[in-house]
Amino acid sequence: MHLDGGEGPRSSPLEGAQGEKRWAALASVVAALALTAMKIVVGLATNSLGILSEAAHSALDLVAAAVTYFAVRISDLPPDKRHPYGHGKVENLAALAETSLLLGTCLWILYEAGNRLFFHPEDVEISIWSFLVIAVSIAVDIGRSRMLSRAAKKHHSQALEADALHFSTDVWSSAVVGIGLAAVWAAGAAAPGSPWRGYLIKADAAAAVIVGALVISVSIRLGRRAVDALLDGSQTDQSEAIERAVSRVPGVAKVSHLRLRQSGPAAFVDMTLVVREDLSLEEAHAISDAAEQAVLDQLAHADIVVHIEPMPMADGQSGLVDAVRALAARLGLSVHAVMAHQLRDEIHLDAHLEVPGRLTLQQAHAAATEFEQAAQRELPGVASVATHIEPAGEGQAKRQNRRINAKAIRELVLALPQSVPEIHDCHKIVMRENARGPSVSFHCRMDGQTPIATAHEMTANLERLLRSRAPALWRVTIHIEPGRAEAE
Repeated sequence: MHLDGGEGPRSSPLEGAQGEKRWAALASVVAALALTAMKIVVGLATNSLGILSEAAHSALDLVAAAVTYFAVRISDLPPDKRHPYGHGKVENLAALAETSLLLGTCLWILYEAGNRLFFHPEDVEISIWSFLVIAVSIAVDIGRSRMLSRAAKKHHSQALEADALHFSTDVWSSAVVGIGLAAVWAAGAAAPGSPWRGYLIKADAAAAVIVGALVISVSIRLGRRAVDALLDGSQTDQSEAIERAVSRVPGVAKVSHLRLRQSGPAAFVDMTLVVREDLSLEEAHAISDAAEQAVLDQLAHADIVVHIEPMPMADGQSGLVDAVRALAARLGLSVHAVMAHQLRDEIHLDAHLEVPGRLTLQQAHAAATEFEQAAQRELPGVASVATHIEPAGEGQAKRQNRRINAKAIRELVLALPQSVPEIHDCHKIVMRENARGPSVSFHCRMDGQTPIATAHEMTANLERLLRSRAPALWRVTIHIEPGRAEAE
């Protein structure tokens, strides 16, 4: 329950995360705008292609930062009927658009650099402003790349992560341009006849080529990631880590199917788990919960769907059960509830053995011993047999009685508080039936100050009381919760 005081509405954690992401993106836009203006002014004043290429690069940074800002705003919108997985892929589209802009910048830089290197060399005027603008650019890029990286990791934003990676490479490209400018300045200070002067003069254009190569590398990497995300490309390392974690969950026999898709900051995981076919619904649900937690330990904020499939009995075990029944029939007996347990190379059998009702205990035990010895002697791999002896026909009667009146059971459960005053009411009654028989689960309310040991003892008494009135029940699950009846 949330109570609002007089201080007005408080922002939720989600709203706080959205605000931090938007602030990081907006700060990047402002920084890109300032750097672009400064580089254009200094580049035109000095005629430095390196600085002008950096200005063009920063102009594209400005566009990319603006795209990222609007993408972050849109991706934070909640899912709707048309977009049940949310709007996270807008961030991936933004990254792809940023890639296209960067590649366009590279083409212009490489064309102009080639023209100056081989056809129309131009003089570059070096001043203190040339080096100052590069130094400021490096400092700003370091600051905003770290800021964006922190925000991306904290809020799992691919758009901010792409911006952070982009601006971290800007640091290196600016450094290369600075080295090129230093080389041109050294050429001006060198003697006119020096053999190095010609090479040093072209260092500015050569630096622009290196910048273009760096930008191409970043563009290809960003583009590949964006396309993979848009096409739901698998993240092999992450998928394998999740599969290993889920496989270690007790009760999971196999992870037969696993799909992982990324949508902006959100991740969606679908998986199919194979479990033993004799597990109850409650046990299978507990395994499913543990598997979900294992995924969340690997990938926080994931949306997870788990499908449970039973592991069918092996052909060999199925044939073994048929052989046990045939052996019992040959001895004039019958069996049911046959269970085979594999331990290393040995098989251990449990079975309910039905004998004629006229037999004495001594005669019935002798028949059971004969059956057990014959099973160990004739059935391959059987090391031990444990039997429960019961009169013939009782097992069939039990199986026939499994079909119980659900309405009658419900009425029995609702009447339990009349027999146990400490129980205030019973609700959420669910009836199920499987091969072992019917089961019922329900919730009861009890005084919240009751010691847990006492509460447990009372639920055991409730179960015994219910079983005494409905002996056919196979499983009874009672959930105790604090409180009194809703009507109270």
